[in-house]
Amino acid sequence: QVRLVESGGGSVQPGESLRLSCVVSGSHVSDNTMAWYRQYPRSQREWIALMVKDGTTNYHESVQGRFTISRDSARYTVYLQMNSLKLDDTAVYYCMTHIGSQDKYVWGNGVPVTVSS
Repeated sequence: QVRLVESGGGSVQPGESLRLSCVVSGSHVSDNTMAWYRQYPRSQREWIALMVKDGTTNYHESVQGRFTISRDSARYTVYLQMNSLKLDDTAVYYCMTHIGSQDKYVWGNGVPVTVSS
């Protein structure tokens, strides 16, 4: 059974940085598409970054140039480096993987990020 556990959230001021981690069990981070989403209160989750099996990445325009998704296969971990954080980045952040062989989506429980002055 594939399980995702996020960590690294917290409260920061505008312009500061955070790095989120997503530890994967039951699968390898390089075997499936990995992605980060975020969710504002009373809104649907929105995709912000993804990495496919070959390492190609893609970003939502709202985070392009500020956020970086990466993976460490040896640690079964996917990261989201968030720089130059803005007030609008305040949300709950979720890690997700798509297991292609099963066409199945697995989500973590989410981690809150608060950016405030």
